[in-house]
Amino acid sequence: MYRVFLLVCCCLVFFTCNNTINKEFITSAINNSTETEEPGNCCGDQESYIPDLEHIDHTPIKYMHINFHIMAKADSTGNFNQKNGRVFINQIMKAANDKLGRNKKMNLPPGNDTPVVPMRYRYRLTPGTDAADDDGIYFHYDDDLYFMVGKGKDKNNYSKDVFEKYGIQKDTVLNIFVMSHHVDSLKSSTYVANSKGIGFGNWLKVVHWYKGTRDTIWEHGKPKTKFTKWDAIHLLNHEIGHCIGLRHTWQGNDGCDDTPRNPNCWNKTKTAPCDTMWSNNVMDYNAHVSAWTPCQIGRIQYNFSNKKKKYRRLLEPSWCYLDEDKTISIKDTVEWRSAKDLEGHIVILDGGSLTIRCTVYLPKNAKITIHPRGKLVLDGAVLGNDCEEEWLGIERWSDKNSTGELVLKNGAVIENLEHEVLIE
Repeated sequence: MYRVFLLVCCCLVFFTCNNTINKEFITSAINNSTETEEPGNCCGDQESYIPDLEHIDHTPIKYMHINFHIMAKADSTGNFNQKNGRVFINQIMKAANDKLGRNKKMNLPPGNDTPVVPMRYRYRLTPGTDAADDDGIYFHYDDDLYFMVGKGKDKNNYSKDVFEKYGIQKDTVLNIFVMSHHVDSLKSSTYVANSKGIGFGNWLKVVHWYKGTRDTIWEHGKPKTKFTKWDAIHLLNHEIGHCIGLRHTWQGNDGCDDTPRNPNCWNKTKTAPCDTMWSNNVMDYNAHVSAWTPCQIGRIQYNFSNKKKKYRRLLEPSWCYLDEDKTISIKDTVEWRSAKDLEGHIVILDGGSLTIRCTVYLPKNAKITIHPRGKLVLDGAVLGNDCEEEWLGIERWSDKNSTGELVLKNGAVIENLEHEVLIE
């Protein structure tokens, strides 16, 4: 019995020693610029930014900073009061984010097989101060600026006056002005008071939310006003779409092949062309406003990732802060052909291979781990940190038989490291 016990112990010791994992940060690497791939600038191609349905976590959800300014007359009439306004804005925030989380299949063209790709951004109310009562929803009382007029001698829909006077954190927060139709316009029997908006990149105007979203319901035999949100959330997602780089699709020149030219039908009807050619795309005018195409989503992600574009400044810099729950594990063959802002570590498991061709930003204290039979290829890539901080570096694991592989080529760059890599 003692001999059996001794044999088992020896086997365990042998197995443990034979599978010891050595871990070390890479401090030097050779960049072999003679190895070339087929030409093409995938990093500047918007289609490269369409999230991968098989690895959706490789495109982290980004949060856009927004605030709301409810504009009323000097006597506080003509728009939501502060109690109802806050309730309403929080309702549409939740509903609009829910809409972003439930992308729908495109209705056009009829019989299409356009993939349904998840939206990878959301909205976040962003206060301008640390004050306890600052919730990112503001109320302004101004007889000269409470209204928006789209036609005629008093047209002011393109005026920036309201933004210049009341805008908060103008470079980093999307300011949304909730306005009304002018009281004199509403007195006219020929005036059409409808919901509309206009986007300017880092701010936008919407009108008619107060007048156009009230329904009278009856409770216990008494009338009660209920503020509904459906038209408002449709308009909000549409106008923000303009602010982050999308154009109307019905004209057929929005730059996306998967958004066909269409007659811009508001809804499905029994007669042509709206019996079959009704759209549900967010960037058309329609009753559904529920679908974004892969091309549209790729364009948004490209704009968010491009440091030269203004859209990026509106995002919460979640890529600055390490969240280990957002670690990405690579267990098969993966190629990243777009820039990425990551929030966790990268772990390349045994049998996994990751090729990076563009810029990837990692948060402070993040690291890349290559397991003994894993492989990392940096093909013209740039690895760094976009928050003036350092990330840890690339840790290579090895055992008795294998060592994690790192391949650099075509001028790959690794920067902002705590454990610096000397590239020869």
